[in-house]
Amino acid sequence: MKQYVAYYRVSTTKQGTSGLGLEAQRYAVHQYARPPAQLLAHYTEVESGKRDQRPQLLAAIAHARKTGATLLIAKLDRLSRNAGFIFALRDSGVDFVCCDMPDANTLTVGIFAVLAQHERELISKRTKEALNALKARGIALGVPTNLTSAAIRQGQEVRQRNARENKENRQATRLAMLLRQQGQTLQQIADELNRGDYRTRRGKTFDATAVRRLLLRVRAAL
Repeated sequence: MKQYVAYYRVSTTKQGTSGLGLEAQRYAVHQYARPPAQLLAHYTEVESGKRDQRPQLLAAIAHARKTGATLLIAKLDRLSRNAGFIFALRDSGVDFVCCDMPDANTLTVGIFAVLAQHERELISKRTKEALNALKARGIALGVPTNLTSAAIRQGQEVRQRNARENKENRQATRLAMLLRQQGQTLQQIADELNRGDYRTRRGKTFDATAVRRLLLRVRAAL
């Protein structure tokens, strides 16, 4: 009988108390670990993805190691965006599987972690450079006193939409990489992405050309 130790992570205390995001993770885990598989325990972390203090994950790993169970994670992006942390998990000797990408192995997970960390570092670098450029031009930073609540709300909505779209694009990239490693053609990958309701950055369905561009952007980032 296959045994699992489930790990969930939500990014904010609000999500942790409301169940937002957590219910979807639990559903994915229970759909994956159907009887006769057995879920031995559940560990839930409320933590930012930028930080790597994960006591609940460490406890889940210890539990899995002690019982010989497999660590079950609802979504690959619930792990850390720090590559070193992913590699430490890989080297812990505990088998793990992600419900959304069950065919992912330690190699592909390592690639995803490196890409995620690279993206985070680029964003931080560009933000600092932009702020320094504004300071050099004598522009005062911060929220203008005449900025209306409506304008602030609109800005928040734009940032949230961009974050959601970027996340979906990263997930599409991960899936495309995995399918390519499995030997699927560009058109087969495009069909799979479209069945998953993924869209290109311009909101269009994927074709072979769009998939090729997606994979080329990944190679350029490595």
